[in-house]
Amino acid sequence: MGGLGLQIEHHLFPAMPGPNLRLVAPLVRDFCDRHGVPYAQTGLLSAYGSVVRHLNHVGFRGSPRFVCPVVTALRPGW
Repeated sequence: MGGLGLQIEHHLFPAMPGPNLRLVAPLVRDFCDRHGVPYAQTGLLSAYGSVVRHLNHVGFRGSPRFVCPVVTALRPGW
């Protein structure tokens, strides 16, 4: 994700060198569990899917996805 995988750790320890952020990730995760703070972790494809769903929701204001009438006419059932 281009360095976005350890954003929580980065914001907690902004001066820590990037390679060391992975070392504190288990500590941060444990802390979050103990204090009931959500700690989200996902894979690359799932993350992209989440971003696309969010952008569609924001862009279409929660409405269903746009269905092009030309595509519908040319490809029934699509």
